[in-house]
Amino acid sequence: MAGKFEVFVDAAAQYRFRLTAPDGKELAVSAAFSDKAAAVAGIEAVRECAGMGLISDLCPAGVPVPAALLAVPVPPVCEPRRATVDAVRIHATARRAAAAPHWSGAA
Repeated sequence: MAGKFEVFVDAAAQYRFRLTAPDGKELAVSAAFSDKAAAVAGIEAVRECAGMGLISDLCPAGVPVPAALLAVPVPPVCEPRRATVDAVRIHATARRAAAAPHWSGAA
């Protein structure tokens, strides 16, 4: 199950959206928008730009990370599929064998 975006009105009567994890934990909150359409456009921009966005480390070098942050478990988003070299070779051999000409019988 994927996370979800929630559009809401904050205490200052401005529209915002938040991104929540599948377990309901709040991951991010947007800036304020003047209307709901602008908040929805912001969600679309996040979906388009952040999918495989690069990570920029702006932290100063040599600053230690607090131990409390190191102890926080980060659940995996998805399980990576790993294939052995032999499995890749077998798959490639099967693909080459399937590439033989097929006669349909059509005239």
